[in-house]
Amino acid sequence: MSNPSHLLSLIDALRVLPGVGPKSAQRMAYHLLERDRDGALRLATSMTAAIEHIRHCDQCNTFTEEPLCELCASTRRDPALLCVVETPADQLRMEQTQSYGGLYYVLLGRLSPLDGIGPRELRLNRLIDRAANGVVTEVILATNFTAEGEATAHYVGELLRARGLRVSRIARGLPVGGELEYVDSGTLAQAFIERRPVSGS
Repeated sequence: MSNPSHLLSLIDALRVLPGVGPKSAQRMAYHLLERDRDGALRLATSMTAAIEHIRHCDQCNTFTEEPLCELCASTRRDPALLCVVETPADQLRMEQTQSYGGLYYVLLGRLSPLDGIGPRELRLNRLIDRAANGVVTEVILATNFTAEGEATAHYVGELLRARGLRVSRIARGLPVGGELEYVDSGTLAQAFIERRPVSGS
């Protein structure tokens, strides 16, 4: 016995979500149709509305419903600081720390030659233009600490330094509350390399 075509279509659509394989997609589809049809309708309505109304900010590329996102339009942010992140989710995470008051630029990806993603695909020329606008004095690279994220930070850093901009990179190290016994050796080694002086009283 085969599933009805619309059910197969729903299962296939759910598989576009990250980490969702055929079994998980089938489980979700059956759950929505058996136990939560109202939830399925809410999900469909929300998805349609998001696709119709959510766009990328003209200045930083994050998600917004207006030409400029709330942060880019704010007069309270420091325009001299520009933090470069890979995704809108990374930008949100940075904001949740409540430790940064500048503006952002979201790359919408990272350099990955094996996947065919180079400087042109990331439109790095837009980042260069933004950073070299005469207002930005420091660019903070906050890409992920993956091989691709590190390569992206290095490449972007070289481009920006060549234009006389001050470039910094967020530090790696031990998590707050972490115990040395349970930290992987790579993180511990990086924390040691990036140690800083202890200030006196």
